[in-house]
Amino acid sequence: MTPVNPPLQTRTSPPRRVISALPEGVRVRLLHSAYGDPRAAAELVTLLTDRQAAGLDPLPAEPADLAPALLRALRAEIRALPDDTRLLLLLAAADQYPVATHAFLRAVTAARLDTRPLETAEALGVAHSGAGGVVFRDAWTRIAAYEAGSPADRRDVHRLLARVLHGEGEAPRRSWHRGAAALGPSGRLAAELRGSADRARRTGGLVLARALSERAAALCPDSPERSRLVTRAASDAWQAGDGDRARRLAADGAADDALTGLFALRTGNATEAFDALLGAAAQRARPQRGNDSPGSGGTPGGRAAPRGEASSDPAALLLARATEAAVYTGDLRRCRDAARVAGRLGITSPGTLGGLAAAFEGRYEDARDLLEAAAGRCGPGGDPTLLIHSGIAALMLGDHTRAATATLRATASARTRGATGLMAQAMEFRAYADFWTGRPGAGQAAATEALHQAYATGQDNGACHLQAALAMFAAITGDADVCRERAAAARSYALARGLGLPAALAQWALAFLDLTGGRFAGAAARLRALAGFGPGHGHRAIRHLATPHYVEAAVRTDDTRIARGAHADYHRWATVVRSPDDLALSARCRALLAPGQEAVEHYRAALDLHARGTRDFERARTEFLFGSALRRLRHRTEARDRLHSALEAFDHFGAPHCAAQARAELRALGAPAAPTHAVNPTARLTAQQLLVARMVAEGATNREIGARLALSPRTIDHHLRGVFTRLGIRSRVELVRLIAESETS
Repeated sequence: MTPVNPPLQTRTSPPRRVISALPEGVRVRLLHSAYGDPRAAAELVTLLTDRQAAGLDPLPAEPADLAPALLRALRAEIRALPDDTRLLLLLAAADQYPVATHAFLRAVTAARLDTRPLETAEALGVAHSGAGGVVFRDAWTRIAAYEAGSPADRRDVHRLLARVLHGEGEAPRRSWHRGAAALGPSGRLAAELRGSADRARRTGGLVLARALSERAAALCPDSPERSRLVTRAASDAWQAGDGDRARRLAADGAADDALTGLFALRTGNATEAFDALLGAAAQRARPQRGNDSPGSGGTPGGRAAPRGEASSDPAALLLARATEAAVYTGDLRRCRDAARVAGRLGITSPGTLGGLAAAFEGRYEDARDLLEAAAGRCGPGGDPTLLIHSGIAALMLGDHTRAATATLRATASARTRGATGLMAQAMEFRAYADFWTGRPGAGQAAATEALHQAYATGQDNGACHLQAALAMFAAITGDADVCRERAAAARSYALARGLGLPAALAQWALAFLDLTGGRFAGAAARLRALAGFGPGHGHRAIRHLATPHYVEAAVRTDDTRIARGAHADYHRWATVVRSPDDLALSARCRALLAPGQEAVEHYRAALDLHARGTRDFERARTEFLFGSALRRLRHRTEARDRLHSALEAFDHFGAPHCAAQARAELRALGAPAAPTHAVNPTARLTAQQLLVARMVAEGATNREIGARLALSPRTIDHHLRGVFTRLGIRSRVELVRLIAESETS
């Protein structure tokens, strides 16, 4: 007989979402919001709306909205403890959450509290005493310890903590506790909190500044001022890397064009971002009374910076952001429009903006001078946004060493300022320098970490750009499946949001995969289309940078008419900027387009120029093409030497497809090739496979590895099967042994 009330697990209910089915960005943010706790993550995923699950709306920001059932259970556990134990846990939690103030031990001493009751919490595994105070079992237990306290008890511990925070530089944290202890609205306290937020912001404490501004807004009796404080808190949250909270706060406040444009630049439509940011820059260029709106990079207190001081001028920084939007779309005409607006309003525009505008108009000498000036401003300690622009300018000039320096300094500056969101963006452009200079392994690892950070901070547009960069790394290392997966993900997202830069970069990666796999017609077709069909679909600058690969593919298919025109423009730019690498690649193009023996001198010139540059991977490609040409001209001895040199470089760079081409040429020459792999068996793995193998050796599950690398567990399983096949093993136990042996050999 069927029971009247069947067990819960057998009842029919709507299918529940699972974390692995969410888009990558939502999945990473969800785990980040849940403090990596699987219990909270499992609960949160069932609470998401359809729009949140699709990444269209921000995730919940408050703990009670993230995991209410988990918090109820933990609060009950805390409330079952003795009163004196709960009081100490409440004091410790208030000292740590949501702002760390490091005053617990002083507060205990000042109030003459007995800490022995903590032994009860330690015996139950709730928390234990550490050198700096109390260490909770996990983040959710700490939150529960705070929320389990009554409102009156919370106010009391906040007053106690405020009383002991009187040291140098502790005013912002003291203000936080004073605000948390307030009973109701207070204009005086709101003003104190706002001033403390300004001080915290100046010293890189953006998380603290956000909390102070948010609390000031809650206590502010003036509605317009409250709205400004909420918007300022949203800006602080965004820069600190808390994208979901920032978007929620912006919706509650009166987000202006500056903040709206910034959100659109990093997670929306880049064309809309350009319009909003350019409008905000024009508005900031006019004298204003009161505070500049946050999100503009304005000076503390809203004082207008003198015209010409680009590092502190809000209008100039907004113009820099508008430039980035134009670069992301691929609509470089908008750089020209922005430069005209800057000139009309008297804004000192970033050199990158003027350089791109001049390059678009074919004024290459002017473009070189403007980009050179921008690239030169890459000293340590500068504004991270402008340092990123220095890196972009250096990349345009072919100066990869200076590009790497600028982007690394941008990362360091962002870290010092607490601007977590900018760190991933700097790595987007660092990736170009890494793969152009033949560091696919290091570049792939850095880009993978930056991808996770971009997703965690809610910057899906930046994540798309990094996906495309990872597709290029996979193309170099010959991991065709990963290249296609990354490129497909990047292009699907980019085309939906008008992001021509990552769409074009992903297309270039697929083209390079075709080129090194001998599919020359496919490579030529992809490379021809890199400029796309209007902004948002392709990128003229990427097409220009890919010209050497396009010429190679076109020559292989005997269709060089368009390629010759592309090379002529590339050579003109290389001649103007005088980059040894660009000149070397131009000489290589000329060699490819030249008949027979005439090509030899062009190849020799190219290699001489490569010797003064930094693009070692392309130097190896030039040696390979030269060796192939020499073989066809029956210069057997030099052909063999060139091909062996190229093969050695390809093996060093971990580029098996290119190495296979070199071996095929050596076989055609009748010369023995080098061994197909090094003695160390892990040398047979691609960079991505080696990364997965090392994580497995450390004990990580496929799901944990997928979360770390922002890949699906299915993809990780595919990589692991590839690892087993290449190493000739069948189990994780054998893999652990091999990895251990390779690390010690």
